[in-house]
Amino acid sequence: MTMMNRLRRLHPLARGILTYSVLWPTANLVQQSLEGRRFGSFDYGQCVRYGIYGALYVAPTIYGWVKISTIMWPNMNLKTAFFKAIVEQVTYGPFAGVSFLYIMSLAEGATPEGAMQELKSKFPQTYKIGLTFWPFIQTFNFAFIPERNRVPFVAACSFIWTVFLASIKRKEISITKDA
Repeated sequence: MTMMNRLRRLHPLARGILTYSVLWPTANLVQQSLEGRRFGSFDYGQCVRYGIYGALYVAPTIYGWVKISTIMWPNMNLKTAFFKAIVEQVTYGPFAGVSFLYIMSLAEGATPEGAMQELKSKFPQTYKIGLTFWPFIQTFNFAFIPERNRVPFVAACSFIWTVFLASIKRKEISITKDA
C-alpha cells in the first residue's frame, strides 16, 4: 500500500493512464450490456479501442488540462471553480468531443470523410448534453476536491459520461444531401 501511495504521488499521470485504461473499456461494456449484449456477444475489439483511447489520449489530455487550469486559477473558491468549469466547456469540452468522435471513427475503420460526417452529425447534440452535465461536475471538482484527487474524481464521473458517449457512438447516422 505504501508503494502504491508513493507511485500515486510521484507519477500522477501514470495513475490517470491506469484509471482510464480500465474505466473506458468498462464503460463500453456497460453500454454494450445496456443494448442487450452479454458475455458471449460483447465486441471486445471495441473495448480494446476504448481502453487505448482512454489511456493514451483521454488521460494525458485531462491531466494536462487540470494542471494548466490549476496554474492559471490556483484559488479554490466556488466563484473560481465555476469560472474554470465554464472555461473548460468552451475550450476542453469541444476539443474532447471532436477528438472522441473523429478518432474513434478512424479507429473503427472509417475514412476521414466518414469520420467527419459522423462528427458533423453527432457532435452538436453531444456537446449540448455535455453542457448540462460537466459544468456542475467540474465546479464541484475544482471547488471541493484536492488537486491530487481531481483526475480520479473526474474519472469516476466520466464513467457515466463514457457510457453515454459509447451509446452516441453506436447510433447510426443519417446522411442527408443538400438539395
